[in-house]
Amino acid sequence: MLHSDNGSPMKGATMLETLYALGITPSRSRPRVSNDNAYAESLFKTLKYVPDYQPQRFKTLDEARVWVRNFVNWYNNEHRHSGINYVTPEQRHNGEDREILEKRKEVYTKAKEKHPERWSGEIRDWSFSEEEWLNPKQKKETENGAKAS
Repeated sequence: MLHSDNGSPMKGATMLETLYALGITPSRSRPRVSNDNAYAESLFKTLKYVPDYQPQRFKTLDEARVWVRNFVNWYNNEHRHSGINYVTPEQRHNGEDREILEKRKEVYTKAKEKHPERWSGEIRDWSFSEEEWLNPKQKKETENGAKAS
């Protein structure tokens, strides 16, 4: 099974014939739903920008599995996610992020005090948040939701 959005490359006859010839069943997102699987879309974008991204074919299934295992390790333990204020998922999961963010705020505050000319405004917001969203609701959506209830 290969899942994709409704983009024309994935619906093209050549691609479909190739998939069928390889015994792969294609599936697509629901019509007019651009965010059908936002988590997968976000992961694929990150995957394409990983330092050792492998756009070529893997020689063996084992080679592919090793690459994916290494990617998952990098993603969880090294990659600092903008959505969780530039800490790793491992740090977030282990509860280390609150202390890391407090230390960053302290470092940035001291740096701004020492060299205020380097800042045109406030330092970055390094506050801890209990909740994080991949696709945060826009203010207008939140207001509309509140009016509807």
